[in-house]
Amino acid sequence: MRKEDIIKSIYDFAKKKVEQHEKYHNSLEIELQRNRRRIQNPPEKEIKIPEHWKVDKKHNPYYVLKHYEKIGASIFNKLIKGTYEPHLPFIRNIEKSGGGRREIYIFQIPDEAVSNYFYKRLLSKNKHRFSSFSYAYRNDRNVHYAINDIGLDIKMSLRTFVAEFDFKNFFGTIRHDYLFEQFNQNGFLISEFEKKVVGTFLKNMDGGKGIPQGTSLSLFLANIACWSLDKKLEKEGLRFARYADDTIIWADDYSKISKTYDMLHSFSLETGVEINALKSHGISILVKKGIPSEFASSKSHIEFLGYKLSNENISIKESSIRKIKKQISYILYRNLIQPINGSTLRSVTIPSNNMDSDFVTAIMQIRRYLYGNLSERMLKNYLNGSYKRLKFKGLMSFYPLIDDEEQLKHLDKWLISTILNTLKKRKKLLCKKAPFNPNQFPFNVNSEEMIRECKVIKVNGKSGLAEIPSFLRIYQAIKLNIITVGIEKTMHPESNYYEY
Repeated sequence: MRKEDIIKSIYDFAKKKVEQHEKYHNSLEIELQRNRRRIQNPPEKEIKIPEHWKVDKKHNPYYVLKHYEKIGASIFNKLIKGTYEPHLPFIRNIEKSGGGRREIYIFQIPDEAVSNYFYKRLLSKNKHRFSSFSYAYRNDRNVHYAINDIGLDIKMSLRTFVAEFDFKNFFGTIRHDYLFEQFNQNGFLISEFEKKVVGTFLKNMDGGKGIPQGTSLSLFLANIACWSLDKKLEKEGLRFARYADDTIIWADDYSKISKTYDMLHSFSLETGVEINALKSHGISILVKKGIPSEFASSKSHIEFLGYKLSNENISIKESSIRKIKKQISYILYRNLIQPINGSTLRSVTIPSNNMDSDFVTAIMQIRRYLYGNLSERMLKNYLNGSYKRLKFKGLMSFYPLIDDEEQLKHLDKWLISTILNTLKKRKKLLCKKAPFNPNQFPFNVNSEEMIRECKVIKVNGKSGLAEIPSFLRIYQAIKLNIITVGIEKTMHPESNYYEY
């Protein structure tokens, strides 16, 4: 460990936090300018400062960036002397998608930088010891590798036995004595100095249990905690995919899969992590839809990390589909209904001459949501070979492995139908509130005419800006990119942190 490494880690973390805040600031300014162009008296932008910045100045990245050398030198000296301890973290409670609340620990930036430094140091020495079926919190595995492995395996068998068990408050209940026992077993390379640093981050957890969710070291500790379970599953010849505490286990042999409960029960007793009976599906047989099964507990698909997997397809799971539809519906409402839904008309422009600027804005925002910064022209040029490389950052880049074209075609039809229904409501509101000709585009077309006209209509002299985005089209481009450059260079860079 060098002083320069600690100082650089603090600088990098503070700089990243500053960039994130300025990106947020810029997005508010862009939204304000967009609203000013289409709404009278839009609300002024409100820049919210994270609440933990007010607790201590070392949560503020601007302060840390200004003093990083002095702070880093002080922390390095404490580490060398063995007197370093992280400050008490700020604890934020957030709602869990499945109900309940999760505690997120936000350490001061210098402490989080130290945590990240030791996380990388420990991972680089020990990642070869982790199971190849453990996909979380590693630089050689990711969420999509897990989906790829599961999907390929279950497609190769008409009948697959699947075990799905969930742990209750995994991060909050792991026993510290169990964790430290693992440090001394199983060939892990962890020095006494590193054990002491790890211990300082666990010191303030209640009752000698739990690892603070939200700091880098906890990612390494979560994989350490599950190492023995992973090895037991491997020795039994079971296939599995584990992403932190989310685990899917499968086999063609029922006698093998039936042993999983005993393994998980033993793991629960050893670690102090309770099996969540309410959210655990137990053992089921996965069969192709429509094929009868002699098992009472049978299913045609499983869900894992945002995906729905069956013997036939890899799809986006239903709860994620609902989120996508909700967001697109909100974009349409915000642009086409909300500005004209009050007692007074707030829209700056009334549609005329076959041009509705708010409609074009809504379409462009939906495209940005699905595609990132890619245009229809860029997608088409890439698909026909004119472009050699694209970067995918929109919503669909979080689902690069889907292959269910019927689901995507359904979403395309839903999108057109939702746009038409929103325009129908917009037309009624405009007729009530202003002099308006309803017999003009885009209010006088059906779905096929809508798709055709949006391709050719020109906005500021350019065609394609109003073209309806397509789930199927972006999927085709992402699929081509995966074949060309692989999963890692195609997936969204924040895939491992996305709330599926």
